[in-house]
Parts: sequence; structure tokens; C-alpha cells
Amino acid sequence: MSPTDAVLLVVGGLFAGVINAMAGGGSLLTVPLLSLAGVEGLLANGTNRVGVLIQTGSAGIGFARRGVGGREETLRILVPTVVGGVIGSVAVSQIDDELFERAFGVLMIPLLVLALWQPRADRPRRPWPYWLTATVFVGVGFYAGAIQAGVGLILLLVLSRAGHDLVTANAIKTYVVIAVSIVAVAVFVSQDQVRWLPALVLSAGTAAGGYLGSQIAVDGGERVIKPVLVVSVLALSGRMIGLY
Repeated sequence: MSPTDAVLLVVGGLFAGVINAMAGGGSLLTVPLLSLAGVEGLLANGTNRVGVLIQTGSAGIGFARRGVGGREETLRILVPTVVGGVIGSVAVSQIDDELFERAFGVLMIPLLVLALWQPRADRPRRPWPYWLTATVFVGVGFYAGAIQAGVGLILLLVLSRAGHDLVTANAIKTYVVIAVSIVAVAVFVSQDQVRWLPALVLSAGTAAGGYLGSQIAVDGGERVIKPVLVVSVLALSGRMIGLY
């Protein structure tokens, strides 16, 4: 890995960390950068997961230090999300993954509209009952197990409709992705699909970006998060339906 590659990974990781902490979809930047650095295919995917784990850990610390809650809600949705993930990972080999990916790419647009829609002041958002929460997050887990790309965005969009403001939803999303990433990294390491030097260089950027993004999200609130969310969803949706 050349010094130029290292600089690109650190800088790209910084931007991706900020984007992931505020919305999601940073892997759209880091995976291609890893490919440019000579880490391609499954190795790029596995190596990128290390950066995601470090970034979400850093962002989680940032949210916790600023007093943003969400850890109890994380425990409520973690089990159905993991169950859905197991089902999705098994089912993905039985379905047309390109068609499945395009369907979710289209679905993300109405999800974005619902996430941005604000109820009237006299009709505040109310948390979902647990049966509905569990059902929805089994579906989110299914997506994560089958595709994974942009799962942070899916989590954020759904959590915002479940009655959480975007700052708290970002914190909950971060804690869930930490748990999922720990498992994913362990799997990729066991299969020797991680290249540690690029992973650590990338993680230096994502760690800084994750912490910085969490602080920007808390200080700026929904006013700052919404534009990042819109751009991230449109970028991921466009890629998934094959616009570029």
C-alpha cells in the first residue's frame, strides 16, 4: 500500500465516518477506495467491516458522552433484528439478489418521505407497540442478512417512524450496528477475508469521523441530519436500482 493510498483511506474514512454517524451509506465511499488500494471483492468487504466496527464504536462513545439515550431501545430491537438477519442470510441464496436489491432501492424512497414527514404539533409521534416493533425489525434484519449495504440508513428511516427523533434514532442505530459488526468481523477474520494494514489505516479515519459525526448530529439536531439523510438515501437507492 502506497503513501497515497494510505492518505486516501484516512481522508475517505473520515468523511465516511461522519456520514455513517449522521445517517449511513459511508461504505459507498470506503469500499471503492479499498479497491483502489488493491483490496478487492470479498477482501474489500471484510476489510471495510473493521472500519465500520471502529467507526460505530467511536460514534457510540460520542453519543453516550453527550447523554443521548437509546441503549434500552437497542436491547428491544436487537433480538428481532438478529433473527431476521439469520433468516435473510439463509434466504439470500434462494432468491434473485439483484431483483431483491432493486426492490429495496425503490422502497427506500417512500421510507425517506415517511421519515421526513412531521406530524402536527397536536399529534406527536408515539412509540410503536412491541409486537409491531418486533415484526418490523425482523424485516430490517432480513434486509441486513440478505444485502447489508446501507443497513444503517434502513435502521435510521425505520426508527424515525417508530417514534424517535433523528438524533436518538442515530444513537440506537449505532448501537445495533456495533453488535452486528462484531459478529460480522469475527466471521470475516475466521475466513481470512481481512487485510489488516488497510483495515487499520481506514479505521484511523473512520474512528475520527464517527466521533466527529456524533457531535455534529447532537449539536445540529434534525436540521443538520435531514440533508445528510436525504443525500445518503438517494445515493444508495440510485446505486441499488442501477442508475450508476
